[in-house]
Amino acid sequence: MDGREMSNAAKEFNTLVFAVNGERFELSDVDPSTTLLEFLRCQTRFKGAKLSCGEGGCGACDVLLSKYDPVLKQVENDKVNSCLTLLCSINGCSVTTTEGLGNSKDGLHPIHKRMAGFHASQCGFCTPAMCISLFSALVNAKNANRPEPPPGFSKLTVLEAEKAIVGNLCRCTGYRPIADTCKSFAADVDIEDLGINSFWEKGDCIADKISKLPFYDPNDEICTYPEFLKDESKPLNFKRKSWTTPLTIEELQSLLEAGNGTRIKLVVGNTSTGYYKEQEHYDKYIDLRFISELSLIQRDHTGIEIGATVPISKAILALREEHEGELCSEAELVFQKIANHMEKVASGSIRNVASVGGNLVIAQRSHFPSDIATIFLAVKSIVSIMTGQKHEKLTLEEFLGRPPLDSKSVLLSVKILCWKSERKSFPSETETKLVFETYRASPRPLGNALSYLNAAFLADISSSKTGVLVNNIHLAFGAYGTKHAERARKVEEYLVGKVLTFGVLYEAVKLVEAAVVPEHGTSDPAYRSSLAVGFLFEFLLPLLDPDYSVTSDPYEFDDIGNLGLVSSAKQVVESSTDYYPVGKPIMKSGAALQASGLLRIPWSLNIIWCDLPPTNASKDFRCECEAVYVDDIPSPENCLHGAFIHSTKPLAWVKDVKFESKSLPDGVTDIISFRDIPKRGENIGCRTPYGDEPLFADDLTSYAGQPVAFVVADTQKSADVGAAMAIIDYDTEGLGPPILTVEEAFERSSFFEVPSSMYPAQVGDFSKGMSEADHKILSAEIRLGSQYFFYLETHTALAIPDEDNCMVVYSSSQCPEYIQTVIARCLGIPEHNVRVITRRVGGGFGGKIMKSMRIAVASALAAHKLRCPVRIYVNRKADMIMAGGRHPMKMTYSVGFKSNGKITALHLDILINSGIAIDLSPILPGTIVDSLKKYDWGALSFNIKLCKTNHCTKTTMRGPGEVNATFIAEAIIERVASTLSMEVDFIRMKNLHSYESLNFFYEGIAGEPQEYTLPFIMDKLASTSSFEKRIEMTKEYNLCNKWHKKGIALVPIIHLCSMKPIPGKVSILWDGSVAVEVAGIELGQGLWTKVKQMTAYALSLIQCDGTKDFLDKVRVIQADSLSLVQGGSTSASTTSESSCAAVRVCCDILVGRLAPLKEKLQKQMGSVSWDDIILQAHSENVNLSASTYLVPDSNSMSYLTYGAAVSEVEVNILTGETRILRSDIIYDCGQSLNPAVDLGQIEGAFVQGIGFFMSEEYLSNSDGMVVTEGTWTYTIPTIDTIPKQFNVEVLNSGHHKNRVLSSKASGEPPLLLAVSVHCATRAAIKEAGKQLRSWGGSEGSDSESTFFDLEVPATMPVVKELCGLNSVEKYLQFCASLAD
Repeated sequence: MDGREMSNAAKEFNTLVFAVNGERFELSDVDPSTTLLEFLRCQTRFKGAKLSCGEGGCGACDVLLSKYDPVLKQVENDKVNSCLTLLCSINGCSVTTTEGLGNSKDGLHPIHKRMAGFHASQCGFCTPAMCISLFSALVNAKNANRPEPPPGFSKLTVLEAEKAIVGNLCRCTGYRPIADTCKSFAADVDIEDLGINSFWEKGDCIADKISKLPFYDPNDEICTYPEFLKDESKPLNFKRKSWTTPLTIEELQSLLEAGNGTRIKLVVGNTSTGYYKEQEHYDKYIDLRFISELSLIQRDHTGIEIGATVPISKAILALREEHEGELCSEAELVFQKIANHMEKVASGSIRNVASVGGNLVIAQRSHFPSDIATIFLAVKSIVSIMTGQKHEKLTLEEFLGRPPLDSKSVLLSVKILCWKSERKSFPSETETKLVFETYRASPRPLGNALSYLNAAFLADISSSKTGVLVNNIHLAFGAYGTKHAERARKVEEYLVGKVLTFGVLYEAVKLVEAAVVPEHGTSDPAYRSSLAVGFLFEFLLPLLDPDYSVTSDPYEFDDIGNLGLVSSAKQVVESSTDYYPVGKPIMKSGAALQASGLLRIPWSLNIIWCDLPPTNASKDFRCECEAVYVDDIPSPENCLHGAFIHSTKPLAWVKDVKFESKSLPDGVTDIISFRDIPKRGENIGCRTPYGDEPLFADDLTSYAGQPVAFVVADTQKSADVGAAMAIIDYDTEGLGPPILTVEEAFERSSFFEVPSSMYPAQVGDFSKGMSEADHKILSAEIRLGSQYFFYLETHTALAIPDEDNCMVVYSSSQCPEYIQTVIARCLGIPEHNVRVITRRVGGGFGGKIMKSMRIAVASALAAHKLRCPVRIYVNRKADMIMAGGRHPMKMTYSVGFKSNGKITALHLDILINSGIAIDLSPILPGTIVDSLKKYDWGALSFNIKLCKTNHCTKTTMRGPGEVNATFIAEAIIERVASTLSMEVDFIRMKNLHSYESLNFFYEGIAGEPQEYTLPFIMDKLASTSSFEKRIEMTKEYNLCNKWHKKGIALVPIIHLCSMKPIPGKVSILWDGSVAVEVAGIELGQGLWTKVKQMTAYALSLIQCDGTKDFLDKVRVIQADSLSLVQGGSTSASTTSESSCAAVRVCCDILVGRLAPLKEKLQKQMGSVSWDDIILQAHSENVNLSASTYLVPDSNSMSYLTYGAAVSEVEVNILTGETRILRSDIIYDCGQSLNPAVDLGQIEGAFVQGIGFFMSEEYLSNSDGMVVTEGTWTYTIPTIDTIPKQFNVEVLNSGHHKNRVLSSKASGEPPLLLAVSVHCATRAAIKEAGKQLRSWGGSEGSDSESTFFDLEVPATMPVVKELCGLNSVEKYLQFCASLAD
C-alpha cells in the first residue's frame, strides 16, 4: 500500500482504541484537548495516577505507555506524564497504572510489597506513580545486554534504580526509603546498605535477608501490551472533533494550506503545555508522529540527522550508539557528551515523548530556555524547514535568529554534524585535537529544573611545547535571560589564533562578561553572567594546564559508574517490647479494600451517610491505590466543579466581575460571590480562635490573590478556564496606598494584638547582661522569607446537599471541626446539619488547617445555591496564590558577650508579616521564643509584633516560628564567633545549656536532670560522625582545592512540645473486631498506625487467649465531625500521641468492664479467649463502646525534646551549587511508639527543612501577588539534592513518666536540624572568601570586617555571590601577577 492509499484508509479510522490495565476502550467522540489523566480520573475507576502540578514537573501522574512497533515486532514501554499526554495520541497504545500491577485481592506486586516494607510511603499521594516509575525501569531493564541477575533481582544497576524516580517529587519521606525500595531490585545492590524494613531482623545474614524480600521474577512480569491491540495501531482521524493524522509530508502541506483562518495545533508530545499552560481553543489538531520522514534517525560519515518528531530519549540512544569505522572517535565523543547533557533535560517522563524538533521550535518561537538549542548551536547544527511548498536548510543559528515560525511552517529535522580536528601542517611534535564540553547550572543536578545558564563549547586546538594554540572555537550560551541561545562571536574571534596564557584567559572572560548580558527583568543577571565566565574558564584552564581540572561533575554518567545518588545510609533504632505491639517498627497496615472496585459503587444518599467510600486506613497497600483521597471519590450525578477568581490588586474597589463575551464561557454554569450568601448566613471563609476571615472580597479587595468569586462549571477544566478568563473591573478612588512591607506596617501602626496569655515572658535582666559584656553587636538585621507547603495533593473538597437542608462535605483538611462550624455560619444553618468527613490527606504540613476551610465553604455555598453536588480540586497555581505560606520576618538584634565567647544578653525586635487576617499568628511569639531558648543567652528580651499587611494571610507551616528562631539563634552564634575570631563550634558549646540554665529558661517544663539528653546527644554525635576528624579533613581538602570548598557544622536543637485536648472512641463489635475513632487526621505521619498499636496493647491487657495478633482486629475509622466532636486540629506534632493517650483511656475503660467477665469465665472454663469474653459481654448487655475527651494535666501538657545534626557540604565556587555530602542526626524520641514511623518523620522533616534553608523561593511581585506558580519556579528537594550519606539514630532515652508510654513527638522538631546544612554552607563560603581575599593581595581577618550574612534560602546565586562573582577574574589576575 503506498502512502496515498494508507492515507485514505486512515481517514476512515475514526474510533479511538486503547487499553488500560488490559481492558479495552473504544471511543468515537473525544474532545482533542482531553488529556489521558482527565480520562483516567473522570471516566474510569483507575485513580492511581494523581493530579498534582498539571505541568509534568512532579511525576504524580506517571503511567506506563506501551505501543507496538509492527516493523521490529516489539513493544516499546515508556513512562509518561498523563497530565500532558493527549488522549487522542494514544490510539493503539496500552496504559498501565499502579492498579494494573496488582492488588490485595489478586496479589500485590513485589514493588507494592517492598514500598510498604521499606516504609517508603507516608501520605501516599506520590506512591502510585513512584511504583510505576520503578516498574517502567524494571520492564525496560529486561532487555539490557547484561548477565542474568541473581534470583529475586533485576538487571538494573543501583544508579539506574535510583534514577527511575528522579522526576518524581515526594514531600513526606525525604526519599531515602524510596531509594532503598528501588535499590532492592538492583543486581549490584549491597543488601547491607538497605535501611530499616519489615522484612528482616537485626542480625540476619545476607542470604536470609535476600530470602525474606518479596520475590521478584522478571519472567513473571505483567503483560503491558495485550494482543488485541496489535492490529489497532492506526492513525486516528476525527473529522467532527478535528483530530487529523497525516502520513506524508505532502498531506501535511495540504492540511496546513487549507487551514486559513483556523487555529492549528501541531502535536507530538504536547509537553510544551506544561510550561506555557495553554488554555486557548484550537480548531484543528494535527498529529505529526505518523509521518515517517519526521521520525527517522539517519547516520552517515557527515553526522546524525534527527527527525523533528523523534523523542528526546530516542535521540539520546541514537547519539550513544557506536558504529565502528563510520565516525571518527572525536565525533563519537562529541555525540556521547551531547547525549549525557540531554539526559539532564527535564525528566524521563518528559523526554520519552517530548520531541527534539518541538524543543527547538518553542525555543525559536516562544523563547523557551532550551538546553538542546544551546548544545546543538555549539556544534553548528543544520535544520530543515518546510514553509508551504518551500524546503530550505539553515544553520541553527540562522533559524533561531529568524522571526518566530508561523503556523504554516514546520521544522522537519536537525542534523548534528560530524566534527573532527583539522589536521594542518604542524610540526611532528604538535598534537591536534577536538575538545567539546557542555555545562548547565541548575537547582537540580539531574534535570527536572530549568538552568540559570547553559553552555556548550567546541574547540579545535593544537598542543606543542610552546603552548596550546586555538585553531577554531565555538562558544554557545543560552537560558540566561535572552530570547534564544547565542554564539559569543567576539570571544571566538579573539581566541582563534591565540596561544593560551593566563593573560589570554583573562581577556577572554572579560569579553564573555560583556557578551552574556541578560535582558532587563531577568532574575540574578550578574550571577548568570558570572556563570558564563566560570564555564569558559572551566573549559579553557585544563587546556592551558592539562594536569589541572577545575571540577568534575559528580553526576556525570561516564564517571559515576554504578555509584548511587544516595551512596549510603544508616539507621539506628531501638524497638521496645515493654508495651507490645507499641514500640515495634511495624509496617503501616490495615484492611485491604480495592479502591477501583469500590469506585464502581453508584452514589446515593444512603451510601453517603455511611462510612463511604469504604476504603481502609492502611498504608501498606496505599501504593496500589487502594487508599482513597477526596478527589478519588467518584462524582455524584449532576456534579459541578468550581474554581476561584482572584484579585490581582492589593487594595481596590471591585466594581464588576465579567467576561470578554456577554455570555458565560463554555461549560460555565454560574458565578458565586458574597451576594449569593443566604440572608441568615455570613461572609466567612475561615474561623480561628483569634478572628475570622471572609470567604470572598465584598466591594473591597484587600490583597492580591483574594477570592472575589467562584466559577461553577460542568468540569474542573471548564471551571479553571472560566476563572482564568474572568476580568475584574477595579477602582482605587478614595483608597490610600496598601501596606506591603513590615516597615510600612510599623510606620502606620498596623498590628494584630497578641493575647496577653500567649505572649512569652522575658528571661533574666537584659540591662544587667549587657553591662557585663566585653563586646556588643548592636541593631544587626536578619530577614527571612516565606515557604510554600507543596503538599502533593492540593486543596480539594466535595459538597453534597442532603435531605432536610443538610450538607455532607468531604474535605482534605487537618481541621474538619472548624470547617463544620464555618459552613454552618456561612449557610445560616445549625451545625448538626453539616457533616464533614476526612479520611486521609495527601500532605498537609499546616497548610490544610485554616486554609482548607475556604475551599470547603465555597463548595458548600455553591452546592447550597445550585442544589446539586459541587466539588473543587484547586490547580497548583491557584493553590500557591491562596496558600499564604510560612510567615516572613524581619529581626533586629543586639547581643552582648564576653571575650571567652559566653553570651550575656540578647534582645530582639521582630516584625512578623501576618498578612491581611490574624489566622494563627498569635502563637508565633511563643514558638519563636521557645526555640530561641535552645542556647543560654544569659538574659533574653524581645519585642515581637504581628504586622497586618495587604498580603495573603500567612498561616502555620511545619515548625511555625521555630525554624525561623533556630536560624536566628545560629546566625547570632556565627556573628559572635566571627567577631571574636573563634571557631563557631566552640561558641556553640560555650553557650549550650547546663541543666540549671535550662531550668531557668524553660521554667517548669525542663523535666528531671536525666531527661536533659542534649549534652549526651552532642557528645555521641560528635563521636559517631567522626566530627573532629572530619573538621581536619575538611581543612586539608580546602587547602588542596581552589574551586570546591567544604564546610561542616554540628548544630543542636531544643523543641518544646505541647499536648492537646482530644476525643477518642473505641468500640468492640460482635466478632471481636475493634473500631477506633480519633479526631486526629492521617496526613502521612502514621497517626492511625500508632493508634492501632496503642489499641492492640491496651486491650491486650485483659490477658486472655487470642490477643497475640490483636493488630489485625483493629480498624481506625475516618474523621467525622458529627460522630466525634471537639476534634480540634491535627497539628503541632503531638496529635498522634494525644490520640494514643485518648484511645488508651477508652481501652482501659473497656478492659475494666470486661475484667469481671473474664474472671467469671475463667472459673467456668479455665482458658478463656477474646471471642468468648466478647460474646459473653453481648449476652450480659455490657457496654462495649467507650469514649473520652482527654485533657492533659499540667504535668504532662508540655515537654522538651532534643536533637542534633552534623552536616557536611561541598560548594562549587564557579556555580554556587551546594552538594550535601553527608548528614548525621541523633534525635531523642523518648521511647518511640513506632521507630519506623518516627524515623520517616525525622528524615522527611529534615529534607523539607533543607528546602527552606537552601532552595525554596516563594516570591511575590510588587503588589504582593505570588509569582512562584509551580514546579518550574519552585524547587523542593529531589533525590539528587538530599544528603549523599544520610545517617539517622532514633535515640531511645528511656522512661519518661509524664509521657504517653514514654514517647516523644517527631513530626516537626527534626525540620529545625536542617539549619546544619545552611551553617555548613556558610563555613564553606567562609573558606572561599579567605581564598578570594588572598588572590586580591589581602589575607584579611576573621573579624567583623569579613562577616557576611548568608540569606535563606541559600540558593545558587546567593552562594555564588558570596564566593565572589569575580572569583575567576581575581584568580587570573593573581596568576598573571605571579608570572610577572
